[in-house]
Amino acid sequence: MDVKSAFLYGTIDEEVYVMQPPGFQDPKFLAKVYKVKKAMYGLHQALRACYGTLSKYLLTNSFQRGTINQTLFIIRKREDFILVQVYVDDIIFGSSNPQLCREFKALMHEKFQMSVMGDILKKFGYSDVRSANTPMDQENPWEKYGTGKDVDLHHYRSMIGSLMYLTASRPDIMFAVCAYAWHQVTPKECHLHAVKRIFRYLKGHP
Repeated sequence: MDVKSAFLYGTIDEEVYVMQPPGFQDPKFLAKVYKVKKAMYGLHQALRACYGTLSKYLLTNSFQRGTINQTLFIIRKREDFILVQVYVDDIIFGSSNPQLCREFKALMHEKFQMSVMGDILKKFGYSDVRSANTPMDQENPWEKYGTGKDVDLHHYRSMIGSLMYLTASRPDIMFAVCAYAWHQVTPKECHLHAVKRIFRYLKGHP
């Protein structure tokens, strides 16, 4: 499942101000700035705020958080259980009882706008891309593209999260996905190029 506009649900403790965006300036207060009330894309606090909101909601609904992996949550009901893994705005879950999965979906829809992850190529707009023979350029994984500019953190991490989910059934992309996951702190254009190649590989090798 995917949380729509996930970062906008989070609240931040610090005072953050932003300039009035071009085209939306108030002519009476051109020298004023906006105070941010909620987390927003681009803020370094956004990821923590998003996780805080999701985890608090799960904990208040009887889930227990993992001790070592704190993005893993579990709830037990008699002999059954459900595991929930939170990765940025993607949520992966599984249960020994299908009814618990249905209940979890309903629970998440009560507070968040959710979408069930469908075709990964369609999700990121790669349904019509040219296919690649391998998930990684073996001779030059990304150097030929140069370092390039910074890319959108949320978009890059969302792509990596979806691919990580897919590695459970696609070990052929495991090495490439893990290699590019290392660059989630400051991803560059070259890293985004490399991740796109994995999608191109999936296009030719469904």
